[in-house]
Amino acid sequence: MDRTFAALGSLSAFLAVAAGAFGAHLLRGHLSPDLLAVFDTGARYQMYHALGLLAVAAASARWPTPLVRTAGWLFVVGTVLFSGSLYVLALTGTRGFGAVTPFGGLCLLAGWASLGVAAWRG
Repeated sequence: MDRTFAALGSLSAFLAVAAGAFGAHLLRGHLSPDLLAVFDTGARYQMYHALGLLAVAAASARWPTPLVRTAGWLFVVGTVLFSGSLYVLALTGTRGFGAVTPFGGLCLLAGWASLGVAAWRG
């Protein structure tokens, strides 16, 4: 499982850098400052949680428990929901996608909590 989360974390980090570059170089001037900030928030949180997935990969080698795996999958789902909804919101201006964002945020929070409990229990 550690290789899966390392690969997913690396892929997510790659995509976060690409999204950040896309936003900084191609979207500037095409989106309002508010929507550009929304897009940037999505890229930033995707990178944070890509690094979190790499931490999960390391933790799963040390503490191979269901809580660590749960944390990893929560980071994956949370990133897709949170950052994905922000990307779609910024690119389309459709505010309805903003309703998905809090569910992604809850998954991200639950992922950190799961990882913390797994580390605490060792």
